Amino acid sequence: MKIIGLTGGIGSGKTTVANMFADLGVPIYIADSEAKQLMNTSKVIRRKLIALFGEMAYSQQGLNKDYIASKIFNDKTYLSKMNAIVHPKVGQHFKRWLKKQDAPYVIKEAAIIFEHNMQSQYDYIITVTSTVEDKIDRVLKRDQTSKEKIVAIMNNQMADEEKIAKSDYVIVNDRLEDTKAQVEKLHKDLLQRVKVS
Repeated sequence: MKIIGLTGGIGSGKTTVANMFADLGVPIYIADSEAKQLMNTSKVIRRKLIALFGEMAYSQQGLNKDYIASKIFNDKTYLSKMNAIVHPKVGQHFKRWLKKQDAPYVIKEAAIIFEHNMQSQYDYIITVTSTVEDKIDRVLKRDQTSKEKIVAIMNNQMADEEKIAKSDYVIVNDRLEDTKAQVEKLHKDLLQRVKVS
């Protein structure tokens, strides 16, 4: 079974593309969602995050995302320390999930494949890209945030051009019908590649 990485910057439409693959019967693992879930359910992660960020890292509702985001925003070293706590657990969870799948290939959606030099964990990598305007528009509709915050996140992420240069496939997510056609074509291509190898 091949593991296909699906990545792209904030607002590029990774989840939309992942859902299109899911509609074609491809098992999908959304790393960010699983990370959030584990941060709320794993006692080990909870203990380590409190040690890193202090007692305010969690509220009665669970993970205190706003507090952690503000700490990271003011000191970038917190992000790598948090990732060092969370990512290995997500990796273990993914391996357990993978054993339960029965398909020619699976897709693991992860925003920071290249930023963390994790490309060796995948057989092929797809980057989803879109115009800056579309990305900002999507995130504004999705999240309670500001244009300035979105641009700040974009500036912290690897540029699309750099991701594309390192990817095996690119999906341009501008119009939904076109995106769907690209996904269907890519699905056929991947099934062929998986058969051959």
